[in-house]
Amino acid sequence: MTPLFSATLPVFLIAALGWVAGHRLKPDVPGYVRLVLYVFVPFLVFDQVAKAGSGPVALGRFTLAYLATYAGLYLAARLLTRLLALPPPVAKTLVAAAVFPNSGNMGLSVAFFALGEGGLERAVIYFLLSTIVLFGFGPVHFRGGGAGENLRLLFRLPFVWALFLGLLVAVSGFALPEVLARPVAMVGTAAIPMLLVGLGMQIARTPFRLGAFELLASGVRLLGGPAIAALAGRVFGLGGLDLALLVLLSGMPVAVNTYMLAAEFGGDADLAARTVAVSTLLSFLSIPAVLLWVG
Repeated sequence: MTPLFSATLPVFLIAALGWVAGHRLKPDVPGYVRLVLYVFVPFLVFDQVAKAGSGPVALGRFTLAYLATYAGLYLAARLLTRLLALPPPVAKTLVAAAVFPNSGNMGLSVAFFALGEGGLERAVIYFLLSTIVLFGFGPVHFRGGGAGENLRLLFRLPFVWALFLGLLVAVSGFALPEVLARPVAMVGTAAIPMLLVGLGMQIARTPFRLGAFELLASGVRLLGGPAIAALAGRVFGLGGLDLALLVLLSGMPVAVNTYMLAAEFGGDADLAARTVAVSTLLSFLSIPAVLLWVG
């Protein structure tokens, strides 16, 4: 149990620090989150992708397994909305909660503390894939249409360009000079605790209510995600660290941006906000269980 404890306790302690800061200091949480996502995370993405040592075949299988997991969760959530005859805004919110994991604040941090640098490398790829799905599919899911606008939104995100630059460096074999490589790595590493502090601050300002919808959506995300990911990973021949990382990150809580998309494009924003809070708190119990499962 000691490795499990050491992998999860730092995540919860740093998030708790953010929760205390959110209550006591009343910070500008949206401004803080933008700072981390637009300044610190691009350095993390670039650094990890530029140093990635995985071959294209393994990366391709990982991507296919992620897409299969996403498709399985989408179909399962759609089936639930039909069986329960949910009204359209509530149905859209349930589907979004099921398929959009918190692969940034929570996922990158858990992967780093639980699986080390190798886990972080794969977590960056998972984060980028889920970001593309979130901003490419999310607005269309809630509002319908507007694919071109969604692509323009996606390419305004600096960590997408950091991905391309990192791939260029990795493919070319070019090595950054030490005077640049060290500050890039330092800024990227700083993104991990800052993401967790931001998560804690967001939880502090999110309403909490343990209702039937919140429990259902959290269950699909926290339990259905790892189960479908395990099946998809086996189908596409993943094993070892790749499979463990796919299963672990597919069990992250509902993405905070689900609330933003619901509020902006036509879901049930109140339900989305409460589901983010409930799933995040419940994940403090489910993530150690998933870690035990993947070994």
